[in-house]
Amino acid sequence: MTAAPRLVALDFLRGAAVLGILIANLPGFALPTEAYFSPAAWGGTARADVTAWALTFILVEGKMRGLFAALFGASMLLVIQRADARGDSGAAIHLRRMATLFVLGCAHLYLLWSGDILALYALTGCIALLFTAAPTRLLLAAAGAALLLTLFNGLALLSLGPVVEQVFGRTTPAALAREIAALRGPWPANVAWRWHEEAGPVTALLANGPETLAYMLFGMAGLRSGFLTGAWPRHRYRLIAGATLVATLPVYALLAWRTAAGDFDAHAVVRASFVLTPLLRPVTVTGYAALLLLLAREGRLAATGRVALSNYLACSIAFTALFYGWGAAQFARWDRAALYLLIPPAWGAMLLWPRWWLARFTHGPVEWLWRCATQRRWLALRRKSCERDAK
Repeated sequence: MTAAPRLVALDFLRGAAVLGILIANLPGFALPTEAYFSPAAWGGTARADVTAWALTFILVEGKMRGLFAALFGASMLLVIQRADARGDSGAAIHLRRMATLFVLGCAHLYLLWSGDILALYALTGCIALLFTAAPTRLLLAAAGAALLLTLFNGLALLSLGPVVEQVFGRTTPAALAREIAALRGPWPANVAWRWHEEAGPVTALLANGPETLAYMLFGMAGLRSGFLTGAWPRHRYRLIAGATLVATLPVYALLAWRTAAGDFDAHAVVRASFVLTPLLRPVTVTGYAALLLLLAREGRLAATGRVALSNYLACSIAFTALFYGWGAAQFARWDRAALYLLIPPAWGAMLLWPRWWLARFTHGPVEWLWRCATQRRWLALRRKSCERDAK
């Protein structure tokens, strides 16, 4: 009944990543699909709106998701290693965890919000299982190959002219009206829209699986090498953070400027997000990880990372309640820049409740359900019950 020791560095990084993911997800909650990549599609093109888009593109887009996927890979390897060490089948436990996560992700995708990443992580995690015994060099080589496949996917997407215009450009007013009406409508209309319009987890795996797998493999290598656990000398983390961020962030800024100067042409948007940056993002993610590890300590951010899955899903519930028709029906009513006024109260909530909860319970609520489903039995949740059972 004794819990395995926590790695504070991983919890701290995971907490920072889930806060950053909310910044990236805000347009996905509040604006039509095309607006995620382009202010010209919806959400306003005033200076504040374009600046909000540019800062998100430069600092957040793809980077927090990459960090989160890397931490997922590190955590899955840790779970498998600890299961094997106590005589259980780490592979069997991992596959049960992924099966449960896939069901949870599909429910999240179709019943709540189309931006789900859990089903994708579950499918990709099954592939990553094949690499858990690989040495660090092989993990890095396989991650590099997966990134090259990501680049080829981006080039293939760029060649699909009509699809590029439809998904990343200025869609027709009729199509926008249908999406807005569906998501401002009642919950059954929301579900029907996602069921008919979303490509589904398998298509997401084909499109985004290679990049997600690359980050998971990087995370496994980061755990093996000690990089993600904070075991390296602090001067090395400072050097990595400085070199990587100074080298890459100006490139993102240049791409943002060129995309905006081109009036958010759909092909320019795709080049910036899917062709020119897949090989650059891992460098930036490494820099962010190094910078955060210099700050890592036990505290509210680490507690937020311990309940990252609960926080992620709680954000989906809270923001769909605000923007969708089953709640306040604010979808497509806010300018892009105004959305970011929601960040301080949302971050405050995400940082405040975990420490209170974890002082009384062993896991976050969704983490506990995930654990119970994986182990196929009800586990004690309250700390006093666990302590009594341990005796």
